[in-house]
Amino acid sequence: MYKVNVLCVCFFFYYLDGKDSILEPLSLPESPGGSIPPDNSTSVPCILCEESYSLTEKDALLKHLILEHKLVIADVKLIADFRRYILYWRKRFPEQPITDFCSVIRTNSEGPVEGQEDYFLLCDVLPEDRLLREQLQQKRLEEILEQQQRERNDASFHRVCTFCNDEFTGNRSLLLNHMAIEHGFNMGLPDNIVYCTEFLDTLQRKLDNLQCLYCEKTFRDKTTLKDHMRKKQHRRINAKNQEYDKFYVINYLELGKTWEEVQSEDDREMIEDQDDDWSDWQDHPVCAVCLFCEHQSETMDKIYSHMKDTHGFDLAKIKTELGLKFYQQVKLVNFMRREIHQCRCYGCKEKFPSKAEVLKHIMDAKHIMALQDKSTWDQPQYYFPTYENDALLCALSDSESESETDNQSKEIPVIAEDISNLKALKQTSVLNQLLKDRTYSS
Repeated sequence: MYKVNVLCVCFFFYYLDGKDSILEPLSLPESPGGSIPPDNSTSVPCILCEESYSLTEKDALLKHLILEHKLVIADVKLIADFRRYILYWRKRFPEQPITDFCSVIRTNSEGPVEGQEDYFLLCDVLPEDRLLREQLQQKRLEEILEQQQRERNDASFHRVCTFCNDEFTGNRSLLLNHMAIEHGFNMGLPDNIVYCTEFLDTLQRKLDNLQCLYCEKTFRDKTTLKDHMRKKQHRRINAKNQEYDKFYVINYLELGKTWEEVQSEDDREMIEDQDDDWSDWQDHPVCAVCLFCEHQSETMDKIYSHMKDTHGFDLAKIKTELGLKFYQQVKLVNFMRREIHQCRCYGCKEKFPSKAEVLKHIMDAKHIMALQDKSTWDQPQYYFPTYENDALLCALSDSESESETDNQSKEIPVIAEDISNLKALKQTSVLNQLLKDRTYSS
């Protein structure tokens, strides 16, 4: 039993004044002390009685727990799925005395006995509670990443631009590129966005209400609003507005931390690392993967020779014949990677059931050196690597200098990376860094 004596319990009540965002229900992962039966209801029952509240009445439920049962739940805002959390403890509390799970908080402990009251604090000091919170957070992160990937792959996206009447159909990147390039709108890192349609709806609603997206002042008409946002360079969202937190994956990465806290920790680490001794640094050779198979080489000369000798693909020849500059080579490699990953021939655009079949077709049809017209692949979305750790991109030669001004005038890339099935390209995948090892919960 955990027992704590304090002068008052008011410190733990501040959660009632907060406005925690309501996250959609999740299915509970394997739980430490048993499983919760499926329940698709949107109501949240009390842990200790038959009272029930809707998901939007979280504060009312917390108040009920305190006043009627003297039960305080600590750090409510850090619970990824409040309803599943409550259901879990509703099942566990009847199995053992409440003091097996909660710390005891005695109010007015130095006063007369008749003025003292015991409150029960449920918090992550209890290992079972901590594990439950981590599992809920883990499940939530997995769901967010799956949702983001579905949006990235969605080809049925259709929407009119928030700032003009241009209409876009297909991948969401078309609209996001347009907003960034044509209207200079800065929404942060587009690859970090999730719930994109709801995000754009939020922006549209604010503009329809004649509200500046950055300073959030309201204006008398659209013309005045547009002039204000243009002159004041307010073509961006207000990053301090927590209403936008839902739409950025970074806010789901660590339990209870916002993007500002994650960013500040990264900044501190950079400052602390400035004085590190790098004298023992050992440079490891890159390990590039062939465009057409899983062959890996530690030098670029070897991988180029392999592709030429084994597959008949001569990247140096293509570069010379087409006069490709560095960034054009990058786009070509990313285009080929993406087409092959999607089981489509980059030469004739024919689609196949599997990657093995498309590679066989490329060889049999002698499409290995047959590229589409430059306008097909020399597009801004192919600035983004198809595989985030593609070492082949790092070793492309830049035989001709390109002006910095010219590079800055290029379109802003938005399309996100795909996740590779190749072992070499998955070793440092960002998903491996974000998702914890599932065995932790077993």
